Amino acid sequence: MLYSSALRTQQAATSTQQAARNNEAAQAKSKEAQQSTLLNTMLLVASAAALLLLLLPLQAAAQASKSGGAPPPNPSRFDLYGGYGYLHPVNSDINNIQYQPINPGAVVSATGYFNRYIGLQAEGSFFPHGPNDCVYTAQAGPVIRYPKNRFIPFAHALIGGAKVGGPVFQPCTWGYGATGGLGFDYILPAFNNRIALRPIQADFNYSHVDYGPLVLPGGVSGGLGEIYAYKLSAGIVIRFGATAVPPPVQLGCSVQPVDVFPGDPVQATATAANLNAKRPASYTWTTTGGQITPKGETASITTAGLAAGDYTVNGHVSQGIRPGMSADCTASFRVHAYEPPTLSCSANPSTVMPGETSTITATAHSPQNRPLTYSYSASSGQVNGSGATATLATAGDTPGTVTVTCNVVDDLGKGATATASVGISTPPVPVAPSARNLCALSFERDRKRPVRVDNEAKGCLDDIALTLNRESGAKLIIVGHHSEDEKPEAAAERTLNVEQYLVDEKGIDPTRIELRTGDTPGRSVEDTLVPAGASFNSGSTATFDGSSVKRRGQAYGKVKSGKR
Repeated sequence: MLYSSALRTQQAATSTQQAARNNEAAQAKSKEAQQSTLLNTMLLVASAAALLLLLLPLQAAAQASKSGGAPPPNPSRFDLYGGYGYLHPVNSDINNIQYQPINPGAVVSATGYFNRYIGLQAEGSFFPHGPNDCVYTAQAGPVIRYPKNRFIPFAHALIGGAKVGGPVFQPCTWGYGATGGLGFDYILPAFNNRIALRPIQADFNYSHVDYGPLVLPGGVSGGLGEIYAYKLSAGIVIRFGATAVPPPVQLGCSVQPVDVFPGDPVQATATAANLNAKRPASYTWTTTGGQITPKGETASITTAGLAAGDYTVNGHVSQGIRPGMSADCTASFRVHAYEPPTLSCSANPSTVMPGETSTITATAHSPQNRPLTYSYSASSGQVNGSGATATLATAGDTPGTVTVTCNVVDDLGKGATATASVGISTPPVPVAPSARNLCALSFERDRKRPVRVDNEAKGCLDDIALTLNRESGAKLIIVGHHSEDEKPEAAAERTLNVEQYLVDEKGIDPTRIELRTGDTPGRSVEDTLVPAGASFNSGSTATFDGSSVKRRGQAYGKVKSGKR
C-alpha cells in the first residue's frame, strides 16, 4: 500500500513536470508563431497593396476603353472563387494556451446571384497545417455586391460548421461558426470578362468547438474552444452567365402640327419606354430643315424661311453606352407653300326695291391664317364697308341688276375676288282706293218711331265704328232716305240720329262723317266708307244743314238708369 501511494505521487509529479514542459514549449511556439504571423501579415498587406497599385493602371485603361466605346461587363449570374488564405486567431485560448495563426491555407466559394446586387454564397476554408491545430469551415449565407464598371465591391455574412483543432493536443472537432466580411473583385478585360482578380477578402471568423472535459492540470486535451480570428484571402474568380438584361430602351417621336407653312412653329416630342428610373436620360435632337431648340424630351423647330417640302426630325435618348441603353426615333413634317385666300360673296336680300339696301357678306379664308383686308365695288348704286360685311344702297337706281364685286387680299399681297348680284325690282303701280258700301239700316220695323235707331241698327253701326277705328284715314258718308208717305225731313232725321249714335256712343270724330239725303224711296240709311284718296259718287244725293232740321223723339234707344 505504501509502495502504491508513493508510485501514484511520483506519477503525479511526473505529469505536472510534463505539463509544465509542454506549457513552456507551447509558449515558445506561440512566441515564434506570433513573430511569424506578424511577418506574414506584413507580407500579405504588402502584396495586396502592390496588387492594388497594379490594378490602378488597369482601371485607367478600362476607363479609356469605356470612353472609346467598349461596353463594361454585365454582372455575372454565378461565380467560383479560389485563393490563398491566412487565418489569425485573436485572444483565443484553452487553459491560457493560445490558438496559433495558420499560414498558408485556402478559401473557396460558389456564389449565385438573384439579380444585379443580391446573391447566395457557399464558402469553404481549409487550414490543415497549423502548429498544433487545424481549421476547416463550411458555411453559407447572403452576399451583396455593387458593380461599378469593372470593380465589384461586396460584403457577405455566413453561418455553418467549423472543424477546429485545439492549441495543444485537442483533435480537429466539428462545431459551429459564423463569418462576416467584405472585399472586391476586378474584372479583367481579357477572356470575355470571364476572369476576375480578388486582391483582398477580409473576414472576421468566429468558431465554437467543444472538445469534451478539460484534462487538468496540463490542459493537454478537452476543453471549450471559442476562436475569434480574422481571415485574409486573395485569389481568382471565374464568372459565369449574366443577370437578367433589362429590355432595350425604345423611343418614339411625334411632331405637331404635321402640316405647316413657313414661319409656323413645330413641336417635337419623344416618348421613351423601358428607361431605368435610377439613371438619368440624355436627349439629343437634329432636323433636316429649320432651326431646332432642344429641351429634354421635347424640341421646337422654327420653320421661317424654309422652302416647301418634307423635313425630318431625329431624336436620340441614351442612358449609357451598353447595347439597349439608347434608342433613336424620327418624325416628319411638311412645309406648304403660301396659298392665296379663298372668297365667296353673297347679298341679302338679293332682290330689293329702288331705294332699299342689301347687306353684302364676304366669306374669306386664309390657309395660313394671315390677316386679310376687304374692299367692295358695285356696277351701280353705292356700297359702303371695309370689313367682312358692307351695305349696298340703291337710292336713285333704276330697276335692273347690280353686280357687287368683293375683294380680299392678305398681308403678302395674295388676293381673291368674288361677285354677288342684287336685283332691283320695278315698283308696283299703286291701286287707287275706292269707296265701298257698308251695312245699310232699315227703319221699317218701328212705324210708331220711324226715325229712331233700333237695336238691330245699333249692331250694324257698331261694326261700322270698328271699321272706322281700323281705317283711321277713311271717312263715312251717311245717306238717309224717306218713303213716299213721309215728309222729306224724315230722311234727314234718320241721318242725324245715326250720326249721333256713332259720335256719342262710339266716340267717332264727327269731322269724319258726312251727312246726305237721297231720293231712293224707303225708310232706310245707306253707309259708304271712303278711304283716303278715294272719292264718293254723290249721284242724286245732297248735303243738308242739320241745324235747320226739326228732330222728333229719341235718336236711338238708351238703357234706363238701374236697368241692364
